[in-house]
Amino acid sequence: MYTSCEELRKDAVRYAAELKAKFDGADGKKYICLCGGTGCMSGGTQEIKTRLEECLENFKLQDKAEIRVVGCFGLCSEGPFIRIYPEDVTYRLVNVADVEEIVVKDIRDDEIVDRLVYEDPATKEKIKKLEDYPFYKKQKRIALHGCGVIDPNKIEEALAVDGYQGLMKALSMKPDEVWQMVLDSGLRGRGGGGFPTGMKWKFAAGSKGDEKYVVCNGDEGDPGAFMDRSILEDNPLAVIEGMAIAGYAIGASEGYFYIRAEYPVAVRRVRAAIKQAEELGLLGDNILGTGFKFHAHLRLGAGAFVCGEETALLNSIMGQRGMPRPRPPFPAISGLWNKPTIVNNVETLATVPYILREGVENFRQYGTEKSPGTKVFCLGGKVNNVGLVEIPMGVTLRELIYEIGGGIQNGKEFKAIQTGGPSGGSLKADQLDTPIDFDNMVAAGSMMGSGGAIVMDEDNCMVDVAKFYMGFIRDESCGKCSPCRIGTKRMLETLERITEGRGTMQDFDDLEVLASVCKSNSLCALGQTAANPILSTIKNFRDEYIAHVVDKKCPAKVCKGMIQFVIDPDKCKKCSACSRACPVEAISGVPGKTPFVIDQQKCVKCGTCVTTCKFDAINVE
Repeated sequence: MYTSCEELRKDAVRYAAELKAKFDGADGKKYICLCGGTGCMSGGTQEIKTRLEECLENFKLQDKAEIRVVGCFGLCSEGPFIRIYPEDVTYRLVNVADVEEIVVKDIRDDEIVDRLVYEDPATKEKIKKLEDYPFYKKQKRIALHGCGVIDPNKIEEALAVDGYQGLMKALSMKPDEVWQMVLDSGLRGRGGGGFPTGMKWKFAAGSKGDEKYVVCNGDEGDPGAFMDRSILEDNPLAVIEGMAIAGYAIGASEGYFYIRAEYPVAVRRVRAAIKQAEELGLLGDNILGTGFKFHAHLRLGAGAFVCGEETALLNSIMGQRGMPRPRPPFPAISGLWNKPTIVNNVETLATVPYILREGVENFRQYGTEKSPGTKVFCLGGKVNNVGLVEIPMGVTLRELIYEIGGGIQNGKEFKAIQTGGPSGGSLKADQLDTPIDFDNMVAAGSMMGSGGAIVMDEDNCMVDVAKFYMGFIRDESCGKCSPCRIGTKRMLETLERITEGRGTMQDFDDLEVLASVCKSNSLCALGQTAANPILSTIKNFRDEYIAHVVDKKCPAKVCKGMIQFVIDPDKCKKCSACSRACPVEAISGVPGKTPFVIDQQKCVKCGTCVTTCKFDAINVE
């Protein structure tokens, strides 16, 4: 139990020295670090760990190596990872069958398993160290500080990498100096809206109330987004520290984590971090002997996308139905239980300790004038390097996709990047040199949102993409206001007609009217931004819409209502493989005698025949 800042500082120095000694091999041991992110865990981290333990025991190497499970390394498409210190070599795409070779060669014989070392696809150079991968070259970890390095289940390791240094700095200042410092840093909310964090804190600090609250919004719901989940899994103490700093700045003594229940690893690690912090006196009454008290609580969300909106989230915490409420009053005036409340997302709160610890100028050296600092993105879709990245604001989309992301898979042509999730828009090739920040992304016709970035290639149909996002939004509408409840349904129905070959030119006008009504009359941001994927794709890929409506063709050959599978009689080997694989018996012919034919009336366009045929005899028309 720490009773003073000085006690904590001394132990933090000791913890840092102990962690460094491990990585430097001071005790003669090797430290085997396994990626404990959800992606690698699903890829077999636990099985790899079990096999490592067995092999170390079988070869009598238990005293020569220690296994550690740390947080996400970021480059998900190359996982599972094993990183071994002190030589600092990283093996990627590891499976259970590789473990014995790693133990024998690396742990016992001090030889590198060359075949498991990353190879730069451009230069064919073998890269031993993780930080030397091209994927990491332009990254700067602020919100992701400590992720992939520390064991998230051990609070001592979080303290070893500067944990609580920011809070101790804050406790030496006046509360108004703290929120002013955050305001001066230019930090904008990383949840999507981009509202100045310090301004939100200032409003709450000036609001009168016998109790105030800090809420961490961990209800991450965008398709393809896992930024907040990773931070909560990999360094939960950083978010707890950010909440405590916010509490001190506005005069709050209670904080609530709101995390969706679909994140069991994050929930488990946050709960453990809260318990450990309480046991050490880093949460509770009289924190570090300063008289400041702050308690953290955990609430689970049921997975409703609309609960990412702050007023719906607050309703859910209070046990009410998760539906938005009109603003004003804003939560900073009347939020949780009608008390002044600030709601910040996970990444925002994880960034705050860095600002207090390192200073405003250090933070502002990254990013742009109006969007300082860094932003975490989940880079996914048709790129070679799929994963979690944290880049300074101002890096261009081209740099994100081609330098960090490694370019488009299979040498295909880039078509679009959807940023901002369902609330964002699709940007095209001539917009790739757009610097990434809040204002530039909006000006380009999209938004940064919480940080999802889905890359699409020539095989994607942009009308189908718009339909996918509209289907998601329709399903997630809470139904409280009719513009969103009815408007999203009608827009989806219109897109379905277009992709089924029943669209008309009138549909363009209808979509624009529905989009305008939904945007200007919906109660919350879900409805207000619902039409963005449609409007951006119509603007940037109008020719594809025209092809669907006028020519009744899907150029990308994706929309099932506009394509048909046809067997080329000259290429057909009469083997009957396609006929035997067809689930609806739509393919007929005489094996060894006549080419096979597909009955278009029976065909359900499942594509099974295409994947079954070994002779490329089936065309999509």
